[in-house]
Amino acid sequence: MEDEMSTASDMLQSYPSSIGGIDTAAFAACIDACYECAQVCTACADACLAEDSVADLATCIRTDLDCADICATTGAVLSRRTGYDANVAAAVLQACATACHACAEDCAQHAEMHEHCRICAEVCRRCEQACRHLLTSMG
Repeated sequence: MEDEMSTASDMLQSYPSSIGGIDTAAFAACIDACYECAQVCTACADACLAEDSVADLATCIRTDLDCADICATTGAVLSRRTGYDANVAAAVLQACATACHACAEDCAQHAEMHEHCRICAEVCRRCEQACRHLLTSMG
């Protein structure tokens, strides 16, 4: 998505009033990363449920689903600009980065055996980085 604008970027650019001194590229990248991570974590949990060793993956499934919920919520909170509260955004971003880190660590333990866990760990790491980058750019 480096060369083309995302829908999140389009929406931020179309916002009818100023969104302040926020790095809109970092903001849009974080929204996109959160929604991608939510989808991948949900798919990973579903794939884990289809594995023969599903009982061994119970913690991974739980971590996937927690991360998916937190990422989806973060994407939604960041998408709302009216009455924006930087403190709430920062808290949600921190929670998302924490959930992504935990999920990446858990999925990485299964990555050699399950390709879906390898992919999920990679996407979670990217989302964690996007959240941390946005937090840093917010000051």
